[in-house]
Amino acid sequence: MGGAKNFQSFLKKGLSMSLGRTRGFTLVELLVVIAIIGVLIALLLPAVQQAREAARRMQCTSNLRQMGLGLHNYHDTFKVFPPGKITEGNCCGTKSLSNWAIMILPFIEQGNLADRYNNSVFNEDAPNQFVREAKVDIYMCPSDPEAGKLEKPGSGPGSGLAYAHGSYRCMGGRSDGSGWWDNNQASSLPKKWKGLMHAVGTLGLDTEKMASIIDGTSNTLVIGEMSTKTETRRGTFWAYSYTSYNASDAHDQPRTMINDYDKCVAIGGSGGSNSCKRGWGSFHAGGGLEFLLADGSVKLVPLTVDMQVWVNAATIAGSEATILP
Repeated sequence: MGGAKNFQSFLKKGLSMSLGRTRGFTLVELLVVIAIIGVLIALLLPAVQQAREAARRMQCTSNLRQMGLGLHNYHDTFKVFPPGKITEGNCCGTKSLSNWAIMILPFIEQGNLADRYNNSVFNEDAPNQFVREAKVDIYMCPSDPEAGKLEKPGSGPGSGLAYAHGSYRCMGGRSDGSGWWDNNQASSLPKKWKGLMHAVGTLGLDTEKMASIIDGTSNTLVIGEMSTKTETRRGTFWAYSYTSYNASDAHDQPRTMINDYDKCVAIGGSGGSNSCKRGWGSFHAGGGLEFLLADGSVKLVPLTVDMQVWVNAATIAGSEATILP
């Protein structure tokens, strides 16, 4: 009996000592652990965000390259590039017909959608509603928060209709604010300022060929990004042929290269708000505009680009010695 009691006493003593040594985290230790986790997250989050933006930029570049292939295949088929758009009547308020983004649909694996567009009626007419509201991935930059959204444009015969936002516009040419390459007002501009994808119709201009690009295909801007974080009704609508909604010009004004329409207007300059309507902009981290060049390559044009280089690169036959950075 005595041995049993001694054994039980030994067990109780050992258990008591074991329990005495067991304890949880103190509040200070817990706070330290939480702080360390917070620091690690803060260090990793920018890297994750940068990786995501890099992926979005790569997709944007890929979109432009596919458009470039579509343009060149269109040229191989018809021996000319598509016009920026086909205008009917004088600017402004007149209905329009087709545009470059609609014309190359069969060449970017969107033949079924192209078949839904009725070229015998105006862009704004009821038979073309399906195409106007279609979301085409290749025309949507992942960094553009408005891409694919349906909205009514800010002006023109289609201002009461829903159109799908896009992220890219064609380059009509160089402008000083006195006229625009998307309508008949281009008649006030020097012909040597025209770009590869100006409008045709009432302008009295023809579509362009590869041979038209005498300034060099590797330094001629063709399609670039245009997104705005303010006044989104003045943004890009890929299927809307009216004036500036899927075509812009190059101006020697840095304000026309920012992704903020209201800020561009507030800064002011030649052409007033009309220059901002025909501006450019993107949401890529670090700034810059992804642009397709006439040779099919894609280049990031920095917002710090020399303005003379910028406007020279918008023309196809200006005879300027231009090298994009």
